Parts: sequence; C-alpha cells; structure tokens
Amino acid sequence: MTTILVVDDEFLISDLLANALEDQGYRVTQAYHGRKALEVLAQETPALVVTDFMMPLMNGLELARAIRGNAHWQHLPIILLSGAQGSIAREHPSLFNEVFDKPFPVRQLLARIQDLAGPPDDPPP
Repeated sequence: MTTILVVDDEFLISDLLANALEDQGYRVTQAYHGRKALEVLAQETPALVVTDFMMPLMNGLELARAIRGNAHWQHLPIILLSGAQGSIAREHPSLFNEVFDKPFPVRQLLARIQDLAGPPDDPPP
C-alpha cells in the first residue's frame, strides 16, 4: 500500500490530512516532529513526506536536509506546509518538491501528493 509520512506537531492538521489521505486510499504514518520522522524512516520508506516547518526538536528545513543527505531517502518527494516560513522553504528548491502555505487548499494538496507519490494502491470504492 502506498504510504505517506505526515510530520506536523499540530495534531488537528496532522489528523485532518491523515484522514483525507486515508479517504483517498493511502496508508498514513504520522510523526509529530522531525526526529520522530527520522525514526519512522529508519523503519519504513514512504512514497512521500509531508512536513510542517515549525516543530520542536527538528524543524522541517532540518528534516528535509537530513532526508536529502541520506542515500536511501534522498529520492523521496517532500512537500512542506508552512504557516509563516514558506518563503524560507522556497529559497531551497532542492529540498522541497512543493511548498503550500497554511491554510492550504486540501484538494490541491491531495492532487499534488498523487502527482508525486502516485495513486494509492487501494483506491476507495
């Protein structure tokens, strides 16, 4: 099953996105900061990572650098969701495949996820 890793310390946003992705047929794994995301990546490799920018312990920029610096993960598409730091992320196009400002248009985000990760293996009926 196509897995998406959602990394966001705002539980409401993380759960909203996870539910939307699961409704589309994706399997979702969640982490609430960058360090936990790296632990998840050590266990399994998702098709795509969606991350927030501002998080405790490791922010989205640091997470993207860690992913791009690892030969096993450097190919992973990364989408950044940001409330205020979107301009900082856009200065690093080699790190992020897409940047969405919060509040983000859910349909556009889901379409971009499908473009980058491919369709879910088990689409809803």
